[in-house]
Amino acid sequence: MKGNYVFMSDSLAKWLGSVQARAGGLAPSEANVVQLLLEDPLFVGSATTAQVAARAGVSAPSVVRAARALGLGGFADLKLEIARARGTTDFFDPSPALGADATTRTIIDASARAGHDALTALSGALDEAALDAAVDSVLHAQQVIAFGAGPSATVAADAVFRLRALGARTTGITDHESAMIAMRLLRPDDVVVLVSSTGRTATTLAVADAASSSDATLIAITNQYGTPLTDLADVVLAVGGAPLSEQMAAAGSRIAHLAVVDALGAAIAIRDPDRRRRAEYAGIDLPDLG
Repeated sequence: MKGNYVFMSDSLAKWLGSVQARAGGLAPSEANVVQLLLEDPLFVGSATTAQVAARAGVSAPSVVRAARALGLGGFADLKLEIARARGTTDFFDPSPALGADATTRTIIDASARAGHDALTALSGALDEAALDAAVDSVLHAQQVIAFGAGPSATVAADAVFRLRALGARTTGITDHESAMIAMRLLRPDDVVVLVSSTGRTATTLAVADAASSSDATLIAITNQYGTPLTDLADVVLAVGGAPLSEQMAAAGSRIAHLAVVDALGAAIAIRDPDRRRRAEYAGIDLPDLG
């Protein structure tokens, strides 16, 4: 909405001028995103990747590519630049790092904020069509293999529990060498679920690369589009989220990724009543459909 220009600060107007100067020669989808940015920077500054993509009529990866075409690291950096131009960076900046003198209350609040922010971003970032595609793949899978390195291994283990309770033949592999062997034995009706917050973890990428050489379906649970992992994946379940301090990043990502697994499991149970009965018999928590 061009009316936002009435309330625009000089600094924001100047920054948008620099954006216009860098906006030549963009691909059509990227140009749509930049046009929306120029017309309604306040919306872009407060929206999720998925919301911007929907309003610009493009895909979520196009939003990330548009930000990078402007010389930024990604969509989170674009939002931060808008915030700086408006003089409101405190709202967008990550939580301050916890110092050695941090009180127990500060630690609790920081942990709670990391989880809250991650889940808030997830609700706007997770693509419905991608989740539907993941559900369909698992429902028709001969077997599902889940893998994650480091903190992501706990999410992969939860996926194994959830999917196995829903009647899916699911295996969790914890070591890299075993995962690589399993990838070489994949069949077209198999599904691989890989979890990585950054989408750049070396061991996970090696597994993804091996899986991509088969006709199996590769589902990635990760933070952002436009990473080496998402380039290899058939289905991307991206949770979004603002940058977090190193201390809280893993915690925030893990909570969001676990919520993705919960959503996947709930959707499978709702789509297939027989699997829901299996899950109830196994004692798994499911949404109340009554």
